[in-house]
This record gives sequence, structure tokens and C-alpha cells, in this order.
Amino acid sequence: MGDCQSLGDCDDARVGRIYEYLDGALSREDLIEIKVHLDGCADCAQEYDLECVIRTVVKRSCKEAAPATLKAAILARLHEGRPAEV
Repeated sequence: MGDCQSLGDCDDARVGRIYEYLDGALSREDLIEIKVHLDGCADCAQEYDLECVIRTVVKRSCKEAAPATLKAAILARLHEGRPAEV
């Protein structure tokens, strides 16, 4: 893999490999190859950083619990058989 100057120089397959890299879905050799590419390609490294931030925010939001009052209100509306008011 050669260095690229912009994300436009990296094809969709290479950019897609960033997601596989983050998921740990690559062989050891492929992990090394992507790491080397990220070290040499500022735009792909930026794409990688952005995806890391997105994944962190999603993980954090998935850990947050809805208030018990919201759950109770939804269940009450379901039992009444009418849509909840927004």
C-alpha cells in the first residue's frame, strides 16, 4: 500500500478496511498493513479518528438508561392501546 495524499486517493475498499481494523476482523498481517497505512495517510487517519469518536459516543449512549418514569409511561400507553403523545 502506498501513501495517499487525500481520502479521494484511497478507494472504498481501503477505507472499508479501517472499519474492519476497528472491529478486529483482520488477520495479523492485514492489521499491520492497515496500521502502516494509517501512519502514512493523514486523511485515512482522520477517518479512523472520527470513527473512534463515533463508536465511543454510541457505546456511551447505549449504557445510559431511560428514566423509570418514561418506561412506566410507555407501558401505560401500550396497555391503554393508544399512541403516546409527544
